[in-house]
Amino acid sequence: MEQFRPDIYKKSIYDIDYEKLKSQGIRCLLFDLDNTLAPLDITVPDKKLMDLFLYLEDLGLKAIILSNSSKKRVTPFKEKCNVDSSFHSHKPSKRKYEKIMKIYSFKDTEIACVGDQLLTDIFGANRMGFTSILVNPISKKDRSITKLNRMIEKVIYHRFQKRELLKKGEYYD
Repeated sequence: MEQFRPDIYKKSIYDIDYEKLKSQGIRCLLFDLDNTLAPLDITVPDKKLMDLFLYLEDLGLKAIILSNSSKKRVTPFKEKCNVDSSFHSHKPSKRKYEKIMKIYSFKDTEIACVGDQLLTDIFGANRMGFTSILVNPISKKDRSITKLNRMIEKVIYHRFQKRELLKKGEYYD
């Protein structure tokens, strides 16, 4: 169960203390796209999201969109936010994570992953030894495979709540 528990839990990407992460040695942030950065039905980033990526760049943090979505879905966000990306990442598979570490010469302790799903984003980050950051999904609309994941997540959340390890809406660093 511990492999599904995030290191940090925040309401949204806008509530994360990026300066604190940087002070803890984080140099790279891997962001999930769907329901983390934008709802499924939004095809381009809004100004608030683009401003966040500018802020991260000013902080000296490398931001990368790491998504299981298609190139067509990811590209407008990559281009408008001026960040690198990885599409069809097959999270929680280790392959794309390892490729990013090799390309950019990051250590596992220098990477944080931000996402809305325990089974893909958090599990993938934790199995790599990265800092895992869970945020609430932006929208209730999900892809079919994600709907299945959400049903499994309900069981995991229930077990975490029973053990007082993680409760929806009770955020922590």
